[in-house]
Amino acid sequence: MTKIEAIVRPGKLEDVKEGLNKLGIHGMTVSQVMGCGYQKGRKEVYRGAEYSINLLPKVKIELVVDDLRVDDCVKAICEMARSGEIGDGKIFIFPVANAVRIRTGEQGEKAI
Repeated sequence: MTKIEAIVRPGKLEDVKEGLNKLGIHGMTVSQVMGCGYQKGRKEVYRGAEYSINLLPKVKIELVVDDLRVDDCVKAICEMARSGEIGDGKIFIFPVANAVRIRTGEQGEKAI
């Protein structure tokens, strides 16, 4: 099993979910997060004063999938989240030792 964490633009969330749904991936956790990278934030003016906002709103999508589905999921996320500009996001991939479904006690692949 593998955990995929994708940090994407908030406006791309529905597209990414749609792309994953086409692969049969329905279970995921979505969090609103703040972050920065090469984008380095932006400047805004409030009441005549200029402020630098270096943490921008992003969305983190977390899912655990069978090892054989990782490449397809990463490809779908990349295709659906890409705008071609700085700030499109990142994908992180981690091995998962085990998963347990609390309700039934199922473990491993059956739990996801």
